[in-house]
Amino acid sequence: MHETREQKVLEAMKSAGKPVRPGELAKSMGMESKAVSKAIDALKKKGKVVSPKRCYYAPAD
Repeated sequence: MHETREQKVLEAMKSAGKPVRPGELAKSMGMESKAVSKAIDALKKKGKVVSPKRCYYAPAD
C-alpha cells in the first residue's frame, strides 16, 4: 500500500515524540514546508492532529 503524504507527516510527528513546527518536520522529512502544512491542515480537520501551542502540532492520540 502506498503511504499518503498525510500518513507520512503523522508518522514523522509520532516519531518526533514532541510537538513540532511544520518547518522542522519538513526539514527532517526532506519535503517542502508548504506541502507539510497542507497535510497538517488536512489532518487537523480529520481530528488526527492537535495544536498544543501556537505553531506547534502533535498527533491527537
